[in-house]
Amino acid sequence: MNLQPMELLLSHSAQAIRLLLEFLSLISVAIGLVAVLSGARKLRLRQIPPHLLQRGPVTMARVTFGSWVALALEFQLGADVVLTTISREPNALIQLAAVALIRTFLNFFLALELRQEDRHGGG
Repeated sequence: MNLQPMELLLSHSAQAIRLLLEFLSLISVAIGLVAVLSGARKLRLRQIPPHLLQRGPVTMARVTFGSWVALALEFQLGADVVLTTISREPNALIQLAAVALIRTFLNFFLALELRQEDRHGGG
């Protein structure tokens, strides 16, 4: 049985899925940026006293953008997993583990900070 066509199909499919996931990651960041900028457009930061900036519109902007960045990190991690499935490099799994650890670490602390900001901003 010739596996060459199947391997080629798997490789092309994985590359397409990886590109889609990376595209979704970029779109997530762009949506977050648009959401923050459209919200900031409504604000006149010069009229807000500096002591209120920490718990007002700036907090909302950070929570909004941070949420979209967290989603983008999830898409990037998925893209890395897909890329590793078709890699012929022996170190690909080690690299995936390192990248996954770093992204998970970043995502964990980002989510923690977002929860704290949401708690302080909402109450």
